[in-house]
Amino acid sequence: MMTNPISLADVRAARERIADSVIRTPLVRLNVDDSEIFLKLENLQPIGSFKLRGAGNAIALANPQQLAKGVYTASAGNMAQGVAWHARRLGIPCTVVAPDHAPETKLAAIARLGGKVIKVPFADWWQVLVTRQYPGLDGFFIHPVSDPAVMAGNGTIGLEILEDLPDVDTILVPYGGGGLSCGIATAVRALKPATKVFACEVEMSAAFAAALAAGKPTKIDYKASFVDGIGSGSVLEEMWPIAKSLLDGSLVMSLADVAEAVRTLAERNRVIAEGAGATPVAAALGGKAGKGRIACVVSGGNIDFEKLVRIFRREL
Repeated sequence: MMTNPISLADVRAARERIADSVIRTPLVRLNVDDSEIFLKLENLQPIGSFKLRGAGNAIALANPQQLAKGVYTASAGNMAQGVAWHARRLGIPCTVVAPDHAPETKLAAIARLGGKVIKVPFADWWQVLVTRQYPGLDGFFIHPVSDPAVMAGNGTIGLEILEDLPDVDTILVPYGGGGLSCGIATAVRALKPATKVFACEVEMSAAFAAALAAGKPTKIDYKASFVDGIGSGSVLEEMWPIAKSLLDGSLVMSLADVAEAVRTLAERNRVIAEGAGATPVAAALGGKAGKGRIACVVSGGNIDFEKLVRIFRREL
């Protein structure tokens, strides 16, 4: 069984490494009655997503020879933006393998950052995550989930939450592949083991919840939705033992609850969140995380305006 490939020391080193290229995002209270729900606003990063952290740490750890032919990743949009943002900063080419359902707002952002996009069917995209390669591309591959450097970069969010809210009881994190939640949980388990860390998923794409129920990774009938930043057909094999050991479970939300959370964030805090970023807030508002002080990682805000308008009109 694979053990956790990163430690608290790795997360702390990542924090120093990426300090000049990422924002130390604020932790603010959700403006709902006497709420003890707090928002870690990663949607305020320059690319509108936490992915800047992991991408930056991975590229910083690569040697010049590895970067000579550029970088590439497999991403529905946010990791692609993180890799492309750093690639542009360093003056190296970036290619992104994206699933064909990737939202246009994210694809347009990748293009603005100078990244080249290769769109493939979802099943083919998933194979890139499994095999860590794509025919014809020989640059430095950055895995969006299970790369230890990416996980360590993600874990810096956990350090910041514990500093800003030392008595936090529960941290809720969107679960796509597990790289964000496991990175955060690595820091939290080492510094405040009593704090619970839950994965948050949506119906029709809750692969981690299915794996927990079956006791092993199992295939599910994945269906794409406006919550495009999380969800998959199965848990990555290499992430399963790590996620199972670090996380306290999965909280699965309906699409209607996530849409309501998107509206609440905009109306009460003037925060624009994509579906993935609103899922932890939906879980907290729905009482699934219990009582006490709850920190929700609003992982990103890259949502198509057309989708946002439809959510505001209660059409999604």
